[in-house]
Amino acid sequence: MNGPNLSAPLRRGLAAACAALLFVALATGTATGADPSPSPSPSPSPSSSGGLDPRITEIMRKPEYRNAQWGLLQTGPDGGRVVHSMYPDQFFVPGSTAKLVSVSGPWHTLGSEHRFVTPLYAVGDRQGATLTGDLDLVAQGDLTMGGRTRPDGTVAYTDLDHTYANDFTGATLTPENPLAGIDELARQVRAAGITRVDGDVIVDSRLFAPDPVLDPTPTPLIVNDNLIDLLTTPGDRAGADARLDWRPKVAPYQVGSTVKTVAAGGPTDITVTATDGGTRIRLSGTIAADAEPLLRTSPIADPAAFGRAALIQSLERAGVRVTADPAGPNPVARLPRDYEGRPRVAAYTSPPYAQYAKLVLKVSHNLGANLGICLMAVTTGSRQCEDGFPVLADFLDEAGVDRGQLQLMDGRGGNPADRATPEALVQMLTYWQRTPDARLFREALPILGVDGLLAENCRDCPARGKVFGKTGAAVGGDALNDRLAVGAITIAGYLDRGGGRFDPFYAGVNGASTPGPNTQEVVAIANDLALIAAYLQEAPPSP
Repeated sequence: MNGPNLSAPLRRGLAAACAALLFVALATGTATGADPSPSPSPSPSPSSSGGLDPRITEIMRKPEYRNAQWGLLQTGPDGGRVVHSMYPDQFFVPGSTAKLVSVSGPWHTLGSEHRFVTPLYAVGDRQGATLTGDLDLVAQGDLTMGGRTRPDGTVAYTDLDHTYANDFTGATLTPENPLAGIDELARQVRAAGITRVDGDVIVDSRLFAPDPVLDPTPTPLIVNDNLIDLLTTPGDRAGADARLDWRPKVAPYQVGSTVKTVAAGGPTDITVTATDGGTRIRLSGTIAADAEPLLRTSPIADPAAFGRAALIQSLERAGVRVTADPAGPNPVARLPRDYEGRPRVAAYTSPPYAQYAKLVLKVSHNLGANLGICLMAVTTGSRQCEDGFPVLADFLDEAGVDRGQLQLMDGRGGNPADRATPEALVQMLTYWQRTPDARLFREALPILGVDGLLAENCRDCPARGKVFGKTGAAVGGDALNDRLAVGAITIAGYLDRGGGRFDPFYAGVNGASTPGPNTQEVVAIANDLALIAAYLQEAPPSP
């Protein structure tokens, strides 16, 4: 990713873009970079132990970290013996390493094998193949509704997810049909013998109330991550209209484009605008003739109404006539108090929760991380997402994690109040080593040089495939000095030390800064954190 000079945009929107927490993923270097120039050594914490690899010390002495604070902790597999330690009990901005905690909570609460079963009820009078009444889809907080499910039941992801397409070039789509779960429900309705619905289709979203403090905000029904995907491809020659494809195609959403193809090497600059509640989407700008297809997204403002429309159209394709207008509102006033005695005519069953946790951790899926907070609240009978935090607190106490060393206001690690000490995150990682799901959890993390947000780091170094780590970042603008302020770059996970030994570790830096406003300079800092993890793994075993 080539970072243009961002002086003006920096003051307007860089913080939001960089909060996507992806910079480690976007790095293209390996762990064989040139030695940094020496500068004054950082003051080690009094709790430091053991000799750090000199390559790590050299990284920490770079000018970018002159005013920064480093945190470091590596322990033995059981968390008892400290291998390396630097400010282990001080608060750091966690970035997406907070997801190690927020994913662990619902994993423990729901169980790795938990599956979301989303039912569809017939509410009314059925005579033969005709239902006079409504079909009610009762949303259950299924993160993907089949939209990423492969034939073998696993959940598909790409190393740079489409949820980050508006922030970073290179995001790609999975090939699965985003409406797969909706289509399956429609097929089951037809198989149940219903061919006509004289009434409406309603999405029941009473599972929990959307909480705007959680950003992005989870909803009980989620289709395609509540996004419309917009893929622009250059035309055949300069001056030609660019080609546009989009998905999922659901009424009343309409998409148009005035994007033009420009000469090879020219600017690719596409703007997406949405009106009429997000249902009228227009793309404008240019794309270079030699450019790769460019993915952008537009948010679905009303997921329940969108799901209703999608289901009505899927029913029509399956041979079920619905008299209601798919472009109409979601008529929640018609919902019954409950569904006792109502026939269930269809249900979609999700993959196991561990697959969803893997998606969240591999790609740093912010919506999925926040959703976990709401799902924990639901287990208590509450509709208020904030009631998930006491459930998380109880789990942390049970897991032996000192929750006084954590501050969380969301699941993604993007709230300004979020803090975590290296010790708390290593305690969380150590907990999983004692469980039957130890390997499942470890392999759900990005793997250095292999997949997820660490796929492009260290592809040719000895540590490739031997570091399992969740990355994080929090970056904003420094308009005063025309540079970037790096609130945090972090990584935490496991080091494969051989012989079945996996050391939990954390490495992070708060308060770094870049020489200028080029985002590639933040990528370089993220590379440094990946290098530190690699060097920790490569170190000879301690006696």
